[in-house]
Formats: sequence, structure tokens, C-alpha cells
Amino acid sequence: QVQLVESGGGLVQAGESLRLSCAASGRTFSEYATGWFRQAPGKEREFVSAISWPGGIKYYADSVKGRFTISRDSTKNTVSLQMNSLKPEDTAVYYCAVELNRPTIPARVPYLYDYWGQGTQVTVSS
Repeated sequence: QVQLVESGGGLVQAGESLRLSCAASGRTFSEYATGWFRQAPGKEREFVSAISWPGGIKYYADSVKGRFTISRDSTKNTVSLQMNSLKPEDTAVYYCAVELNRPTIPARVPYLYDYWGQGTQVTVSS
């Protein structure tokens, strides 16, 4: 069993930055790929970014490439998402998730992930 807790969301203005963190308990992030997804009201959950274990492979959605950076800190058992140059269209609930079966090739679709956090709200005003 893995429990995931996201933090770091909030209300910011366009152009500002936020750093989201995902903390794991129960099991560590060891040997698991981790992803970030987001869901805006009335829309489907969409892929944002993912990182392999131990972290050599990172994927980003085209919409966030060059603005967001995913990283993992094994000593703190966390995976973070640094979000810069935020836009109003980034407004959503952001979720982290863990995929158990393919640590070196992180998935970019939600149904392949096994455990999810409760989400953290990110709101970007124009």
C-alpha cells in the first residue's frame, strides 16, 4: 500500500511560480515511476509530467514543456514539480500517482497508475 500526499498548491497570478511536492508513506518511491496529472473542471484528467526510477527519464506534456520541471529527492522520499511562468490555463487540481510495474519507463496515461494522491488545487489568475 502506498499513500501519497500532494502539497504546494495555491492561488497565483499569471507568470508566477509554484512548487508542488508529493510525499509517499507506507512504501517509498523506491523503484516506482511517478507521474503528475491535472484535471480542470469539466475536463478529463490529463498527463503533465512523469519521472522514472531512479530519475533518468523525464516526460512532459507539450503544454508545460520548458516551464515545468519534475524531480525526485530519494533522501526525502518526495517527487516535486516546479512550475514556472504559470498561465491561467494551468488552473486545475494536480494529482501525483505511482506506477508499480514499469519503473524505468514512466507512463503518460492515468489508467496505468496504481496509487493516487488526493490532489492539490492550483489556480492561476490573469
